[in-house]
Formats: sequence, C-alpha cells, structure tokens
Amino acid sequence: MTSIHSNHTIHSKFHHFGWDNSIEPVKYVKSGETVEIETVDSSGGQITINSTIKDIEKLDFSKVNPVSGPIYVENANVGDVIEIEILQLKTSGWGWTAIIPGFGLLNDDFKNADLNIWKYDKNEPKESLFSNLAKIPLKPFIGTIGLALEEKGNHSIVPPRKCGGNLDIKDMSVGTILRLPVQVKGGLLSLGDTHAAQGDGEVCGTAIESPMIATIKINLLKNKIIKEPQFETFNSNYTQIDNKGYYVTTGIGPDLFESSKNSLKSMINLLIQKQNISENQAYMLSSVCADLRISEIVDAPNWVISCYFPKSIFI
Repeated sequence: MTSIHSNHTIHSKFHHFGWDNSIEPVKYVKSGETVEIETVDSSGGQITINSTIKDIEKLDFSKVNPVSGPIYVENANVGDVIEIEILQLKTSGWGWTAIIPGFGLLNDDFKNADLNIWKYDKNEPKESLFSNLAKIPLKPFIGTIGLALEEKGNHSIVPPRKCGGNLDIKDMSVGTILRLPVQVKGGLLSLGDTHAAQGDGEVCGTAIESPMIATIKINLLKNKIIKEPQFETFNSNYTQIDNKGYYVTTGIGPDLFESSKNSLKSMINLLIQKQNISENQAYMLSSVCADLRISEIVDAPNWVISCYFPKSIFI
C-alpha cells in the first residue's frame, strides 16, 4: 500500500494512557493538514503474534488502550469543532481477540481466559481465518479517537466520552469524517485501539485488535457547537457477508443492558447447536462479526434487542 503524503508523522513511542489535558502535545498542526500516526495495539504491546493464553492471564490493565498523541490544533478553542477525515489505514497483518476474565458483556459467565491470534494479508486486508471454522471479513477502523476533557487530571480511556474516545464504532474506517466538540484549547487529539474487524457491541470486550498506521486530515470548524460526536460515513455495510442471511436472536425486557446480555446468550447457545463449536469460540466470533441492534424502544415497558450473526462466515 502506497503511503499518502502527510504534513506530520507521529511514532508509536509517543503514546499515553488516559485523557489528561496537561500532557504536552507531540505535534502542532494547522487546519487542513494531514498527520500519519503509528498506533500501538490495545494491549499496549503486551500481546504479540506469538502470545498464548498465559499472556492474557497476566495482562496489566494499567497499560491497556494506549493512544498516540496528543495533537494540538492551532486556533482551536472551546466552542469549536475538530473534524477528522480518515484517509488511510495501513494494517500490520496480524491481530488478536481474547476473553479477558472480569471484562466483556458476559463477564459473569466467562471466567477463564482465551485467546485467538489472527493473521491476514496486510497489503490487502479482506479476510482472516478463525481456525478451520470460519472466515471473517475485515474492515479496518480506529476504535479510539478523541479530544482531551476539560476536567483536570488523568481520566481512563476505557469509557467513551462526549468529546470522543473509546467509541468502538466500526464505521470509523477510511472515508469517514468524524466531528468532535472541543473542550480545551488546542483540542489535544489522540487516537489508537485500531481494529481489523468488529461486530456492533464488541461483546466479549475485544475485537480483532491490530496495530496500524493511520493517516488523517484535520480541519477546524470555528463556532460550530455540537454536544457529542457526529460523523459521516460512506461505507457502513459489510455487503459481502449478506448473501447467506443471518441467525438472529432477541432479548426482550425493560432493561436494554440485560436484554443485550440475553440476546447474546441465546446466540451463543444457537451457534453451539447449529455449528458444533465451543462456547468460547461462539463468544469470540460474536464479538468480531455479530451486531447488537435496538430493534424497538417505544412499546413500553419492554424494549427489543436483536443479535444478528452472519451465516456466510462459516466454512
């Protein structure tokens, strides 16, 4: 893949843990300029292509979700918007998905660690094999991209915020234009947590975690107030996986979180029955290619969550 010309480059060694508006910027950029940013995977380099389950069991959570940056956008002030266009994602050719004890939508049910290492063509990232069971379509994207918070101190990167952060929206891929509200002077933009593929919900807590080099264009929109992230995307659907239809399970009740759990549990049980795979395999596969959707939220007192799993991935 040929690199796009960029005005600035940020090496992966310039990463940090947590949102903190006192961190010194590593680059100062003008509106309209481009930046090439090398990311570290979401484990902070603790998981490698040669890792085993033992590396998951000893994972240090204080070193997860590093983001490269921050970038100071000149003339950006509170009340402005920083617009980020994702121009290119150069992939690494490998990634990992794990069940991490104490983490994920079904953390009460999955108490033992598990790990899958993925390999794919870094120059043409179209698909990756899950053992001899499934072939996952890839759609590289940026999981974490955000600005510094106005509150002083170091704030965890794990939860998403109104100025962006760990959004884990799989449409943050090439061609997408993201807009974030500025809370501090200069914005202080950072990004990381790049993924090769993910289902909506990232249900086991990890997608295909894969280090990449992102090239973005930054624009400053003066006096354009928004309260939370907004974006435009032109490539929302995995059209190549629609051809065989979907398994769909539902969760129904007054609590969207509990309904999400129930729809996922039903999907895992269905996959075990239909595909003769293990519970752990069904959970990890759901995290990288199943989509949780709010199907109904108006018929009180119960709402409907649906879990869509594409049949076409199975070999």
